[in-house]
Amino acid sequence: MSRIAYVKANVGEHEVDYAIDAVRHGWGTNCYKYIDLFEERFAQFIGAPYVIATSSATGALHMGMAALGIGVDDEVILGDMNWIASVAPVTYLGAKPVLVDIDPVSWCLDPAAVEAAITPRTKAIIAVHLYGNLADIDALLRIGERHGIPVIEDAAEAIGSIWHGKRAGTLGVFGVYSFHGSKTMTTGEGGMFVTSDAELYARMRTLSNHGREQGENRQFWPAVIGYKYKISNVQAAIGCGQLDRIDELVDGKRRVFAAYKRGLAGLPLQLNPEPEGTQNGFWMPSMIVDEGVPFDRDDLLRSFADADIESRIVFWPLSMLDMFEARPENKIAYSVYPRAINLPSFAGMTDDEVERVCGVVRSYLSHS
Repeated sequence: MSRIAYVKANVGEHEVDYAIDAVRHGWGTNCYKYIDLFEERFAQFIGAPYVIATSSATGALHMGMAALGIGVDDEVILGDMNWIASVAPVTYLGAKPVLVDIDPVSWCLDPAAVEAAITPRTKAIIAVHLYGNLADIDALLRIGERHGIPVIEDAAEAIGSIWHGKRAGTLGVFGVYSFHGSKTMTTGEGGMFVTSDAELYARMRTLSNHGREQGENRQFWPAVIGYKYKISNVQAAIGCGQLDRIDELVDGKRRVFAAYKRGLAGLPLQLNPEPEGTQNGFWMPSMIVDEGVPFDRDDLLRSFADADIESRIVFWPLSMLDMFEARPENKIAYSVYPRAINLPSFAGMTDDEVERVCGVVRSYLSHS
């Protein structure tokens, strides 16, 4: 019986062929060939006019907020249950992250908590589409419009997620995506900035090129101090290969989640939601055991380990970390993390492997 990994990159000979071509020919005047192609094709896929490929979603988020003019002592609101990559760029700019509670169903930013946290210093709202789940972006956009505050979408985990006909990451002032090796679509490391705002895009292009403006005739003449978060040509080539297979990759994730939904039906737990009119890309199927049910997360993790199955915990509330102020009033975020785990998921996972995972969960809950 083979070990079940919690995630695997789905990369094959198709992507290898792209990468080899980039290694052999992607130099000199061709050094941006695959980067340009990757950006062009991703824009077509995602349905946004302006994109910039980056070395990570973190870098895209950092530059995007800098392009919005967010700086020292500004406030940026985001959900408390997130990975640190969503909040770290706020601190890079000297701004203050305001960590608020999450919605109990989506596990994403709670619009009511956002409304209550707005002050005259609030300069942005970051809606993280956690694990592929969709934040209530319509409600957040209404709040943003009412207060004149831009809404940013962190869609790092939400490739394949769709909000009422529009892809996650395309509804806010800008969105970012991750192509880390654990993601549904990967370039090993990498990210993407997406926007429909031409002026913001122009500022981002300048910042992303060490501050050199397009059309500047003087060589090596930056107009401002910029950044270097550029993806490599080889990584972009792999991304082109993955885009050829993107529907297959997303469908694989959705198939795995459907198998989990069948295998865990009737148990006292909640899985990733998919509200009517939306599509969840189900990057990371996750389970939250109902309140009041006897459950020890670490015991279940040990049961998985005994069955040769990898698993992982959901993200800690950010405000539990030493570098941030504790926010125990965020009752949902503080109640979810000890009752929840991520389940193994990769596009090539078999139904038998899903059943092995479900069997461990059923056995544990029946004896707890």
